[in-house]
Amino acid sequence: MPMLPKPINPAGGAVTVGLRRPTVVPAPSAASPELSNRPRRRTFTAQDKLRILTETDRAADTGGVGAILRREGIYSSTLGDWRRLRAAGGFGALVPVKRGPKTAEPNPLAGELAFVQRENARLTRRLARAEAIIDVQKKVAELLGIPLAPSDGEP
Repeated sequence: MPMLPKPINPAGGAVTVGLRRPTVVPAPSAASPELSNRPRRRTFTAQDKLRILTETDRAADTGGVGAILRREGIYSSTLGDWRRLRAAGGFGALVPVKRGPKTAEPNPLAGELAFVQRENARLTRRLARAEAIIDVQKKVAELLGIPLAPSDGEP
């Protein structure tokens, strides 16, 4: 009598299809939340650029520039750009420029303007109080029958 394969217990996880077991593919592991999916652009400090430039200048006679470029992972065009920047402006030209919107220079008169506006608002409130007091004094003088001396600008 031929031996028939025993069916696999469904509680065990795998079910037979015909006489073969299905291939079990593990679920993909979730990406670590600490790792970024987007690669970051490599940046070199000015000191790194100058170091690489001096190494390539020394190795130009012996023909080792290619090895330095491979070791640092940069292209010869990048090296040419760095040499052009070094020749144009020295060390300051090699400092990387911050990307994004630039902040505007503060106006040197902005502080003085804010002070003058606060002073104007304070004096306007003080004038309104003084006019209210004068109006009350005029009404009291009128009620008491005291004649007021004519003012220069008011009727």
